[in-house]
Formats: sequence, C-alpha cells, structure tokens
Amino acid sequence: MLINGIAVSRETLQRLEHFVELFRKWAKSINLVAPSTLPDIWSRHVSDSAQIFQLSPGPFTWADLGSGGGFPGVITAIFLTEIGDGWLHLVESNQKKSAFLRQALLETGARGSVHVCRIEDAPKIIKNVDLISARALADLDLLMSYAEPWMISNENCKAFFHKGRDYRQETVKANGRWDYDLLEHPSAVEPDSVILEIARLRRKVN
Repeated sequence: MLINGIAVSRETLQRLEHFVELFRKWAKSINLVAPSTLPDIWSRHVSDSAQIFQLSPGPFTWADLGSGGGFPGVITAIFLTEIGDGWLHLVESNQKKSAFLRQALLETGARGSVHVCRIEDAPKIIKNVDLISARALADLDLLMSYAEPWMISNENCKAFFHKGRDYRQETVKANGRWDYDLLEHPSAVEPDSVILEIARLRRKVN
C-alpha cells in the first residue's frame, strides 16, 4: 500500500489498521477527534500524520506534544517500529487520552511511551530529543515556547508543526519574538495546509 505515494510494509499497514480500529472503538466514549472527521480517518488523520515521519525518516528520538488521539504521535511510533530503532515520547496531560495512547502503543507494538504531564514540564522528564511534532495544538508562537528548552540544549533539534491556511499570520506573530530557520512543506493531504519545519530556534533579545 502507498501512503502519500510512499510504500509501507504489510506489517506496518496491519499496525495502522489495528490502530484505526482501536481508535474508532475508543472514540465512541472519549473525544479524540472531531466526530465529523471519523469517516475520513485514513486521509484526514492517518495519511496527514504519516507525513511527519516521511519528512524525516530515521532512528530518531521524538517528542510529540499534546498527543491527544495519537495523531501524529502513534503513527510516527508505528513507523519507527518498522525500522526497529528510534523512540517516540508522547506528551499528554489528559488521563483518559493517556490511557488510550498507552493501549494503542501496547496493542500495535509501536516504539513509544506516554508521559502524563503538562507540556511545560515535559523537558524536565524527557531530557533530549532530536525531533518535535505537534498537530492541531496551538499557534506557532506558543509551540515555539514549548519547543525552546529542547532546541536550545540540542542545536540540531528540529520541530515539525502541522498548520492550516492561516499559517502566515502565525509566522508574522512569531517573527516578533523568535529567530529561526523555516522550511514550508506543502501538505500532501490538505490543500493550502503546510508542515512547518523549524530549526535553529532562538528567542530574540530586545
């Protein structure tokens, strides 16, 4: 099977299918995504999330912020299982969503662990990461504040943030407080959406 034009193994596809089945089951009792998007879960969520790993495939250590329903965190962790290396730290403060994430990792055998904490506290627990992801979480300025501790301690750390069509307004706001390198990756799934790749993040000194 191809996801965003890239072939995935039969084993990975089986893990993704199992995750989707589990997701649908849990979504009946807790709010994991907008119910209106469930019929299009493969295109709206799975394929969209898969772009993150596909942009930076390899045995890296990730922090996924506000992991919620597991997009993109669990999807990335499943792809890491295919290469047999790397790790995904899922950060989620909601107890019910954290329980779902743990079960998803357990049943799919994905390479990840769940940290039930506020995002601001996560750098104290997760000491070093190579890559950071977040989807439908906050505006760019706040996401940069969340990512800053990791990106200062590791100058090679990068962040990948899903953003919709209004992302340029967010970059204008962020430019007031931050210096950073930016790559805009057009979404393979959602027209007018992008994945922003952030590197060399530093807070501006007034």
